[in-house]
Amino acid sequence: MLASEPTKVIAGIDTHADTHHVAVINEHGKPLADKEFLAVGSGYRKIVEFIASYGTVTAVGVEGTGSYGAELARTLRGEGLTVLEVNPNRAARRLKGKSDPLDAYQAAKSVLEGRTRAIPKAKDGPVECLRIVRSGRASAIKARTAAINQIKALLVSAPDKIRAKYRAMATPALITALQRTRPTGHLADPEYVTLLTLKALAVRCQALGTEIEAADAALKEILDSYAPLLCDLPGVGTEVASQLLITFGDNPDRLGNEAQFASLVGVAPVPASSGKTTRHRLSRGGDRSANNALHQVVLVRMGSCQRTKDYVLKRTSEGKSKREIMRCLKRYAAREIYRQVTNPRPAPDNSDLRQTRTAIGMTITTVAGELGQWVSIISRLERGHIRNDKLAATYRQWLTEQSDKRAEVAQCRRG
Repeated sequence: MLASEPTKVIAGIDTHADTHHVAVINEHGKPLADKEFLAVGSGYRKIVEFIASYGTVTAVGVEGTGSYGAELARTLRGEGLTVLEVNPNRAARRLKGKSDPLDAYQAAKSVLEGRTRAIPKAKDGPVECLRIVRSGRASAIKARTAAINQIKALLVSAPDKIRAKYRAMATPALITALQRTRPTGHLADPEYVTLLTLKALAVRCQALGTEIEAADAALKEILDSYAPLLCDLPGVGTEVASQLLITFGDNPDRLGNEAQFASLVGVAPVPASSGKTTRHRLSRGGDRSANNALHQVVLVRMGSCQRTKDYVLKRTSEGKSKREIMRCLKRYAAREIYRQVTNPRPAPDNSDLRQTRTAIGMTITTVAGELGQWVSIISRLERGHIRNDKLAATYRQWLTEQSDKRAEVAQCRRG
């Protein structure tokens, strides 16, 4: 007799803070078993043994891979199993009810029926470090904003002596001045208590500012070592690059192509045609934080990138609205960023610009005036802090012309 082929099984897991419920079905959808396990290291090992005891595991559908199921997903991947992220089927819950076993079986059936194909983020590399640092930074920014608002609110109703002295100051100067105060008095004096509270809030603001600066430095250090070329793109800084990498995850190969990335960040064009009108509108789906990051990229490029300015003028002349033009620009930016992350290409080396300018004795102010650019833009271009290939080519050609003119003048003087 021929040996029977091993049974192929699919597992579904409903995750919680303290326990995980696991269900196993065969390749035909027949329920085989379900069991609850503790959400600890030993429980994860028992889960692997449990689902493997019923046959060859083809895939595991896990709910909450970004929260309660994060460590479980890492453990399953470490065992060589295919892990897919499952979203709750709310329609089935309304029809058939809800319980941990039902949710686990539903997760397994979602994988079997092909309704779940999303590969979860690995959460085991530098990108996860970026996410953690940004999380702490965001809470520090929120707390600092709250403290500043409290300072402004206290000054509104403060005694006239305090209000007249501090209310007209700009926020940075106000915080510094309040932090340096030395209130004296007793706790029954409103003026003393107001100054005491304002000083405490100012000290808190400065401490949070130091914390934010440390987080920014950490983000830049991680980006410099993990994706140094991403910030070479126009409009992409530390804040934007870190957010987009978090959206990608530590395993960017989970996205098959740039169209999937565009859909993930909410810039895939959505048809909105009717009758004789053919148009597309902005997507309302996807990761809104990543969409906001791309929005910032487009705004920067519309203000400082000549190629983008030319494109805006062209599409405006064609009758496109600003919103439609920005939708197109977001899509182009998403394509460029996807290619940079998955297939990094370094920016051209512009270090020769400063060397040539210095050699012919030209000041950076003169260059900026001749090219119609801000001095800071020329300086950042020379140092490699921004990428603008068209400006760099124009600058290089202008320097060559100036060098040739000086050579001709010198030759005439010698003749």
